[in-house]
Amino acid sequence: METLLSIAVALTAGLLLSRVVKLIKLPAVTGYLIAGILIGPYCLGRLGIPGLGFPTHEAVTSLDVISQVALGFIAFAIGNEFRLSQLKKTGRQATVIAIVQALVATLLVDLVLGAIHFLVPDKLPLEAAITLGAIATATAPAATLMVVRQYKARGPLTDILLPIVALDDAVGLVVFAVSFGIAKAMIHGEFSLVAILAEPLLEVVLSVVLGFLMGLLFTFFEKWFHSNSKRLCLSVTFVIMTVALSMLEFEVGGIHIGFSSLLVCMMLGSVFCNICDFSPELMEKTDKWTAPLFVLFFVLSGAELELSVFSDIVIVLIGAAYIFSRSAGKYLGSYFSARAVKCAPNIVKYLGITLLPQAGVALGMSLTAAQVLGAEGSLIRNVSLFAVLIYELVGPLLTKIALTRSGEIVPRAVADISDDEDDE
Repeated sequence: METLLSIAVALTAGLLLSRVVKLIKLPAVTGYLIAGILIGPYCLGRLGIPGLGFPTHEAVTSLDVISQVALGFIAFAIGNEFRLSQLKKTGRQATVIAIVQALVATLLVDLVLGAIHFLVPDKLPLEAAITLGAIATATAPAATLMVVRQYKARGPLTDILLPIVALDDAVGLVVFAVSFGIAKAMIHGEFSLVAILAEPLLEVVLSVVLGFLMGLLFTFFEKWFHSNSKRLCLSVTFVIMTVALSMLEFEVGGIHIGFSSLLVCMMLGSVFCNICDFSPELMEKTDKWTAPLFVLFFVLSGAELELSVFSDIVIVLIGAAYIFSRSAGKYLGSYFSARAVKCAPNIVKYLGITLLPQAGVALGMSLTAAQVLGAEGSLIRNVSLFAVLIYELVGPLLTKIALTRSGEIVPRAVADISDDEDDE
């Protein structure tokens, strides 16, 4: 009962706060995150009333399956942006920009945090600086997608933004694995070329293969049903099944084999939208079905934010340096790469701002570091938590501002949004 009541309270809080932030013209996703903070362990949860909020972080993480499924549907929806007709126009540009902006962000964070290490080596170990540089690659697709949907953003910037956010995950996995492997070698004195290069590349390739096969199966079985309700049910089933399969982990010949649920579900959506005739209609119905799930996902994300990191001045200062250098890297990397591939002026000017949100993937990377690197890992985790807290609260607003100034969110479109879509 307590779990169900907590879910109901989370949904109610998210919906109410979305109306509040609308009054000050903030994106609904910001309201969901604030709602999560308010019913989380640092606010309403402190009262310890069963079912009314989340008294501990363990209570929030007990609902991780909801977040996993929500991320699967988010990735599935982003896969819709990989239609071959669209990729012929923006595929090369999106690929170049995704790689360059990720690498520039890593380089700048490494340089800035490396300099801090040499100034105060006892506060920031070099291994932590290198790993944080890799975590800087990750961009949160969920917040970006929600802002695009809420305001019905359309145009060249939106068209190239979502594929870049999707590709960013693959680039981030490889960069993190390399940097994290180097950090582990520095701490433990053991250098493994397999762990640094083979495992991350295998993860990307196998994730794409698994998503491709699931997409083929999904399309094959979808043709067996003709009613919209049964097709929708099958869509939900396949996304959940794909998320479950992507969580498998095993070892073959000493090589760790794993999958990225985001990449797998993106590939599932991409294959489906390219080979199924009625995919646009079904994607639209799936989006409406998942609206409450996404609200709950962001409220839980807000409740999970670790506010205690503000109590440590060292974490705050290192976190501020990380945020500044990562933001500069994302903006400069996207700016110069977009110019190099001859993107439209609005893309060159505003794309970098839309790539700032950071959440789930970065937290996953930091958790891996915390489990393996000991004290250095704990520092990495806390700095990442601080950065995610800031990015999640500010990032959606910056994305909205960038899309508005680029002319892809217009007042008329905002006025036409129904109440249901407004609270999406």
